[in-house]
Amino acid sequence: MPAPYILRLLLLALAASLATACGPKPPEHRPPPDVGVVVITTAPVTLSTVLPGRTDPFEQSDVRPQVNGLLLKRLFTEGALVKKGQPLYQIDPAPYQAAYNNALAALADARAKAARYAMLAKENAIAVQTYDDARAAYKEAAAALETARINLDRTRVAAPISGRIGRSLVTEGALVTADQTSALATISTLDPIYVDITQSASELLALKLSVSRGRVVENGKLEAPVTLELDNGTRYPLNGKLEFSEVTVDPTTGSVTLRALFPNPDGVLLPGMFVRATIVEGVETKAILAPQQGVSRDEKGEPTAYVVDAAGRAELRTLKVARAVGDKWLVTSGLSAGDKLIVEGLQRVEPNAPVHAVPAGR
Repeated sequence: MPAPYILRLLLLALAASLATACGPKPPEHRPPPDVGVVVITTAPVTLSTVLPGRTDPFEQSDVRPQVNGLLLKRLFTEGALVKKGQPLYQIDPAPYQAAYNNALAALADARAKAARYAMLAKENAIAVQTYDDARAAYKEAAAALETARINLDRTRVAAPISGRIGRSLVTEGALVTADQTSALATISTLDPIYVDITQSASELLALKLSVSRGRVVENGKLEAPVTLELDNGTRYPLNGKLEFSEVTVDPTTGSVTLRALFPNPDGVLLPGMFVRATIVEGVETKAILAPQQGVSRDEKGEPTAYVVDAAGRAELRTLKVARAVGDKWLVTSGLSAGDKLIVEGLQRVEPNAPVHAVPAGR
């Protein structure tokens, strides 16, 4: 066989082998990616909301004089607890004592005169009008004596309510009057004590709906248990209750003020303190909680999650979530008990693609 022909055959064989080597390769079979899953379950969950608030006295009353006079003595310790009716100040009683003594003497004279005229009237020795005038004078003297007694009693200024009294705004030797605008001191009832919580009207409606589903007391008043966290982060040891009947609306802002009532036997809570109130709304008996790392948002802002379906594929679902509970979302739609929620390996997941599910955390 001629050499050129053999060379041509060799070149053709070489070209064929090169074409085969450079041609398309058959696709490689890749195993499905591993993904970590958690199995969704239902469990009872106590729902609550945290709102800022400030403490406010249960009752507050100014101490004011009801008679004029010179202030002789302060009878209380500033900042102490006082009882209703307890003497707080002593106004100079001398002029009022004199007025009382005069009224007492006038009453004695009027009584004697009325008795004497009564005997004369029986004998028809005096006109009936004269006797009637004597009786009227006696009654007027009795009323004057009672007025003098009241004014004398008022020289000792008493506490109008029980509570903690603040600093005295007057000193001994001051002249006080019954019609003065300034108070002598202020008393605040701090046990129990109010916590005023402000929120919008729409938030109130949602809160009221949640509480109505969770707890309604026997007497028909809608209320919810409340706990407090003080401004320094410590928890107040006693629980209170939120009564929705104590709601006031600010017409200028549309916001509402809720009132919670707390026992305060040790006086830890003082008026004007900032606190954080946790309101217990109720218990969701079959709540579905999804770990937050397994929930993302689509371009519309809707929460979405991947679950592994029965065929071992990643199924994308749109969820509805109510709120965060710790590090989980409370899911109201889109997940059911028994679903395998993908929480690890999400970057390797594609919709409807097969995946290999393993327990999360391994």
